[in-house]
Amino acid sequence: MNLRKIVHGTWMAFCVFLLVSPALFFFIWMLSLSLKYEIDNGAYPPILIPERIAWKNYAGVFESNNFLLYFKNSIIVTGGATLLALMVGVPAGYGIARMRATKSAMVIMIARMTPGLSFLIPLFLLFQWLGLLGTLVPQILIHLVVTVPIVIWIMISYFETTPLELEEAAMIDGATRWQVFRNVALPIAKPGIVVAFILSVIFSWNNFVFGIVLASRETRTLPVAVYNMLSFEQVSWGPLAAAALIVTLPVLILTIVAQRQIIAGLTAGAVKGG
Repeated sequence: MNLRKIVHGTWMAFCVFLLVSPALFFFIWMLSLSLKYEIDNGAYPPILIPERIAWKNYAGVFESNNFLLYFKNSIIVTGGATLLALMVGVPAGYGIARMRATKSAMVIMIARMTPGLSFLIPLFLLFQWLGLLGTLVPQILIHLVVTVPIVIWIMISYFETTPLELEEAAMIDGATRWQVFRNVALPIAKPGIVVAFILSVIFSWNNFVFGIVLASRETRTLPVAVYNMLSFEQVSWGPLAAAALIVTLPVLILTIVAQRQIIAGLTAGAVKGG
């Protein structure tokens, strides 16, 4: 029995390694590029671990680009879009789950699957008419196209698995539907809210298309700033990889810190549903 468990655990570990190895390899290679001088980045055969560490690549990112401004813009856009998405999506997910509005859920799924570019042109014209282009407001609002469907869909799935007995007992005691939602449903749904929060932050933080179309020089976000480091004359792989890692680092840290909550939120439905 113990041998079977060992074999099963080894096989599962091997399968997980095969699944994550491509992403792990690309991350390690990007880290290697960011720590090498350009002569080492162009060497053949490739050099993974350089003899000299090019810390200047990271310093150059902050010296040659206004990265602190772009970092602040990304925080404002991502934070605003995520906060608004939670304020709209959590109550909407609860209402759809309790009313068993399957058609509304399908509409949300279609909105989630629809490419964001489909909304970009009409919203661009609208923001241009309102005189908001070049500010952070249109970026926050258009990110809701991505974040709101994510939050609603996750919360629908989560609220459908939460027990109704506690809510029914609260309503028998005289609580209103809003009080039931605020005092009973929300505390139970905290793991699901954490998952919705993390995914909204990831999708909003990494969004590139909306920022490059709607932003001005002073309202760019970090993904757009990394793209602007490319030039027609030469691609400096070291600074470019360093900038990409700087952009990835906040989301990576957030995911590592909240990994237990993410796992709990993703598995809670299956456990309760059983």
